[in-house]
Amino acid sequence: MVTIFYNCFIALYAIAIRLAAIWNPKAQLWIKGRRGLFQKLSDHISQLPNDKYDQRIWMHCASLGEFEQGRPVLEKLKEKYPRAMIIVSFFSPSGYEIRKDYQLADIVCYLPLDTASNAKRFIDILKPTLVLWIRYEFWMYFLNELKRRNISLLLVSGLLKDPSYFAGFYNAYRRKLYNAFTHFFVQTEATAVLFRNMGYADRVSVSGDTRFDRVIEIANRFEPILPVEAFCKNHRVLVAGSTWTEDEEELMHYVRVNKDTHFIIAPHETDIENIRDLQKEFPHSILYSELVAKDNKDHLPEDINTLIIDNIGMLSRLYHYADITYVGGGFGEDGLHNILEAAVYGKPVFFGPVYDDHYEAVDMEAAGGAISVENALELEENLNKLWNETELLHQKGEAAKQYVHENAGATEHILSYIYKNRLLTN
Repeated sequence: MVTIFYNCFIALYAIAIRLAAIWNPKAQLWIKGRRGLFQKLSDHISQLPNDKYDQRIWMHCASLGEFEQGRPVLEKLKEKYPRAMIIVSFFSPSGYEIRKDYQLADIVCYLPLDTASNAKRFIDILKPTLVLWIRYEFWMYFLNELKRRNISLLLVSGLLKDPSYFAGFYNAYRRKLYNAFTHFFVQTEATAVLFRNMGYADRVSVSGDTRFDRVIEIANRFEPILPVEAFCKNHRVLVAGSTWTEDEEELMHYVRVNKDTHFIIAPHETDIENIRDLQKEFPHSILYSELVAKDNKDHLPEDINTLIIDNIGMLSRLYHYADITYVGGGFGEDGLHNILEAAVYGKPVFFGPVYDDHYEAVDMEAAGGAISVENALELEENLNKLWNETELLHQKGEAAKQYVHENAGATEHILSYIYKNRLLTN
């Protein structure tokens, strides 16, 4: 019964994505990226020197956030096993398009639609030695095929919710998936309890979240962004990252009336239409691309107090320039974005009221490093309080940074298991 429902879901998904591709650019990329995939993979691997690779490590990520989560483990494994072939697959175009040129990987590709024949053919071509499955997105046929071949499969930074409202059916489905895993490395004790209750007590351990390790590494390797540095010079700065329309609406009034503060807004969506909308919402603004093109970046028009980032890939470094940070997603259904990228620099973090599913936001707020706000008025009151109380601002920033560093270490936990169990030793 579970398999029948699953096959229907996959078939309907295939139809829906093709219909969406008529008008949706992301759906178009999803389909285009998978055309001729098997032949491209076969041709690519045939051109690699087979005698160079002792192991093949495949990491699958749903999108960009999961890639950054798995990246610390993958890069440490490459250091330890320099002769390993590195394969990274994505389900979403937003991950693939940004990381398709990731230099550490020998292959970066899309994951084919999850059917029995696709899974068999894909794994026939890749022949992985070890598979890292990041956080979630459990595709039944791929997992079953890995189990059938007895290939080591690790869940990295797993995080589950209790599906009590339809636990009977869903747990039957989940067991069909989870049986394939060699070990589950999970973020929280609550997730570990769910796995134990399903009979996987001997396969689960609470490692924590590898994102903590990743943001610490990024901060330690910080490289200045000179145009941004010039924009921020001699001003107090608020950096708002991964914002959606709901977040920008909460910020608009504050940005307009605080002309002496400089604001950097890095929206989640950087398509032309959204950037144009932002320019209308924040009339005293300049695009990052325009700032870079200016001959004298130190002398902007006096009324300019907002920098709109119209590219992707800079956000984790932008937070370095902030006195206070704001992370988007907490006012909508898309979910709160990565607050750790901001907190690691020792900056207080603001976000919207929808964050209960993000344990790090709950914990950081309890530790004093984050502030959740319900509306624009509450945001303004709390921002003004921090600007006026320098010591309080510093304390909250230090609390945020301390929280990040206290929760580091998941990467080493996972690597220790791989080395101890000789998962990459011939």
